[in-house]
Amino acid sequence: MIKLDLSAIQLKLKQEGGKIVVFDNIRKKWLVLTPEEHVRQYFIQYFIDVLKYPAGMVSVEKQIKVGALNKRFDIVVYNREHKPWMLIECKAPGTMITETALHQLLNYQRTIQCNYWILTNGHQTYCANASDIQNIKWEESLPVYEF
Repeated sequence: MIKLDLSAIQLKLKQEGGKIVVFDNIRKKWLVLTPEEHVRQYFIQYFIDVLKYPAGMVSVEKQIKVGALNKRFDIVVYNREHKPWMLIECKAPGTMITETALHQLLNYQRTIQCNYWILTNGHQTYCANASDIQNIKWEESLPVYEF
């Protein structure tokens, strides 16, 4: 498990219609702050502000075909050749990271095919290096984005 300090991340929040909303810097819109969205937004900002991933290479909640079903991935980071590089599956803080979450990520992976996989609920974060699919390794830190 990777330990991340997300305490310095500042999200843009406001109250709207009796609900708290957060500004998504990637999608350029205000969204209802659900527990899962909270985790997703913290990770987006962590990637951009702390790890210095280019914001233009981060994609959020895009629809993909998984078998015959339409699904939405949480976050994909693209490499400089604009190919999927990292797939991130976010869960609400109260949701444990289990094999079910891993299977969900792997279903998306079959379509997207990224070198890195991340599973997180904001408290538990796991990152796998799958660049060699025959020898997947669990990492101790998040990968550096190579420019």
